[in-house]
Amino acid sequence: MPRFLIEVPHEEEELACARVVEVFLRTGSHFLSHADWGCMDGVHKAWIIVDVETKDEARLVLPPPFRAQAKIVQLNFFTIEEIEGIVRQNRQ
Repeated sequence: MPRFLIEVPHEEEELACARVVEVFLRTGSHFLSHADWGCMDGVHKAWIIVDVETKDEARLVLPPPFRAQAKIVQLNFFTIEEIEGIVRQNRQ
């Protein structure tokens, strides 16, 4: 199943930050209540990784007010064999 990273930015003010975290925690969603936050390091974003079929499904994990500004990236991994093949093809 595809895996997606959801990045949700929010305002830097302490109260605004607390309100976003509160919304996430109160949803009852496992995805949202286990989000990682960068606020304590000055990066006012939440990150969530989900295993769903599409980017649209990943966006639906979020409460509606946060969907528009969210960045969704499909994640992948590489094997050494795949990378060696790409390097070989590009040396020619």
